[in-house]
Amino acid sequence: MAKALLGYVGGPDPRVLSEMRRLQQRVQDLESELMRMQAENDALSAVAEHEQLLRSIDVPQAVPAYS
Repeated sequence: MAKALLGYVGGPDPRVLSEMRRLQQRVQDLESELMRMQAENDALSAVAEHEQLLRSIDVPQAVPAYS
């Protein structure tokens, strides 16, 4: 009797299973996007650090060569 009151009639509701599969796929998609964005951020950070290092090097101004 309790099962009938809770909506249990011989198995899980196909709509609930479909929604659960859809949400699981969405979570996987978001995790993939997060990994892609983290990799892109790491690459951009490395470029920024390299550029900052180059800017920190003190290079005297070049003097034009006269012939």
